[in-house]
Amino acid sequence: MKDAIVIIPTYNEIENIEAIIAAIFSQDKAFDILIVDDNSPDLTGVKVKELQKQYGDRLFLETRQEKSGLGTAYIHGFKWCLERDYEYIFEMDADFSHDPKDLVKLYEACHENHADLSIGSRYVKGVNVVNWPLGRVLLSYGASMYVRLITGMKIKDTTAGFICYKRSVLETLDLNAIKFVGYAFQIEMKFKAYLEGFNIVEVPVIFTDRAKGESKLSPNIISEAIFGVLTMKIKSFFKK
Repeated sequence: MKDAIVIIPTYNEIENIEAIIAAIFSQDKAFDILIVDDNSPDLTGVKVKELQKQYGDRLFLETRQEKSGLGTAYIHGFKWCLERDYEYIFEMDADFSHDPKDLVKLYEACHENHADLSIGSRYVKGVNVVNWPLGRVLLSYGASMYVRLITGMKIKDTTAGFICYKRSVLETLDLNAIKFVGYAFQIEMKFKAYLEGFNIVEVPVIFTDRAKGESKLSPNIISEAIFGVLTMKIKSFFKK
């Protein structure tokens, strides 16, 4: 049954894209894949077009004209998927930091265990991160603690980007009102789902830092997350 699709936003992921697509398609559960590529100079999108000949109607490509941020790429992908019949819509990175084998765990949490939104969580059972320097682990873990403090959410891994959404969650949220584009996008989506009362479940996974390609983390993304959370929480008081 093809009821699930994995959205992968890409910018210069030529070193990873063929392998991650093959790994997802090798799972026992059938997943379609939507690549949202921001016109990568390294020709990631061209490679995906070549692979479409091999994978047919399981692999889709949406090409945007310029690099416009993670959040807008996912919103573009969400809208594309909602126009079709998918019941379970996933977020996933291209760089193997998210293990394709864990897709089934996230799917089962929603399909069988009645979660509305399942999160591949690095922190729900200790700290499960491989190959990150200590400073980055502390930054990420500290950011999630900060977000929990400000928002009141009980989620341990608030910045996680490995997620399964039931269709009903994305249909309920006003996707046009999502403002953030970096890691704060991940926080904002969870917070909006939390405010709507959806059942959010964390599934323990092991996060492995990318071996190929370059990280997209930047000071602007970190700043957006820190100050954006405060703004988001304050605005939520006026919408009750």
